[in-house]
Amino acid sequence: MATRETHQAIETVFRIERARLIGGLARLVRDIDLAEELAQDALVTALSEWPQSGVPRNPGAWLMAAAKRRAIDGFRRREMLKRKHAEIGRDLEDEQETGVDAIEAAMDDDIGDELLSLIFTACHPVLSPEARAALTLRLIGGLTTDEIARAFLSSEATIAQRIVRAKKAIAKAGAAYEVPRGEELRARLQSVLSVIYLIFNEGYAATSGPDLLRPALSIEAQRLARILAGLMPDEPEVFGLLALIEIQSSRFAARVGADGLPVLLTDQNRAKWDRLAIRRGLAALERAHGLGGATAPYVLQADLAACHARALKAEDTDWPRIAGLYDTLLDIMPSPVVALNRAVAHCMAFGPDIGLQLIADIEASGALANYALLPAAKGDFLFRANRRAEAKAKFEEAAALSSNEKELAFLLRRAVECGD
Repeated sequence: MATRETHQAIETVFRIERARLIGGLARLVRDIDLAEELAQDALVTALSEWPQSGVPRNPGAWLMAAAKRRAIDGFRRREMLKRKHAEIGRDLEDEQETGVDAIEAAMDDDIGDELLSLIFTACHPVLSPEARAALTLRLIGGLTTDEIARAFLSSEATIAQRIVRAKKAIAKAGAAYEVPRGEELRARLQSVLSVIYLIFNEGYAATSGPDLLRPALSIEAQRLARILAGLMPDEPEVFGLLALIEIQSSRFAARVGADGLPVLLTDQNRAKWDRLAIRRGLAALERAHGLGGATAPYVLQADLAACHARALKAEDTDWPRIAGLYDTLLDIMPSPVVALNRAVAHCMAFGPDIGLQLIADIEASGALANYALLPAAKGDFLFRANRRAEAKAKFEEAAALSSNEKELAFLLRRAVECGD
């Protein structure tokens, strides 16, 4: 029993520390694949030693030290093989030993925020925006290729190839595993913001698995957004993203019912919303506007979230304003998902017939053909229009496309509510 509990504790610690381990190790070995391998080796070592010695006081530091020792051992083995296959002089031998010493010295270095460094490395300009996001979700969020594929509305094989190629491209470019400075920092900012928000959303509404929420991911995204805000205090989009994440995170306690199924935003108990998180979000939003970011995409999305946060009751929500904000957002950031959210807002503001007209255009484009929320939204519009049989069919269609167990059960329940 004690061993099983220790193993569970080790696995929990590893999930929490995994990304930091990879970030710190990548700084030393300059190889993401090797860093992942060393992190895994540290886990195996912990599984072997901790059941006897107990969980250390600082398990994250223990894992990092174990992984770095493994890196040094590997470096020495490679140097021994070189000496066996080639005759080298004493000077060169001394130089190689100095390389080992440098790694050993780095074990105690303060290397800054490993996660942030790893994100900026994964968002290197040699990669496409899609590759940057996929690689960071894999390294930072620890998501599977299947989960990333669903987030990108892509195939698992495509995402797997994208990640492998991204790692090779970074190695070929000789990327520095550190936070860039100056103009290079700003050049990578948008992709970094996008990645952080993707990580948050995977925690806010898990794409697959038994749980609707993965709070640890959202908490990590929130932490990274706060770090960025401290790093770039004059960037409105950074504060827009921070505001958006803070406000949306305030709803966690109200998003899931007692049965474990999702609760619609309009049905949530707003007394459960975290008012402190909302105040933090509104303060960040005010900062973003003060920096001149009124029409920046993340600032607009934060404005949308703020409309809900300011409404103490669902019926107080200013849906016409939300619809107008989505009109602006679609103009500056056209995408089928934004168009779908805009259709929902117009449905709530001006009636289901308007929503159905807008959603018909999205369906005609075929852009969201396998996206469960498209038929789910249409089902809701039809339900509101009292077209129950058609609504039931759409909810069942959405359930067939969902890979999250709680979301699937929720959609099937909505289908039942439509009657026969």
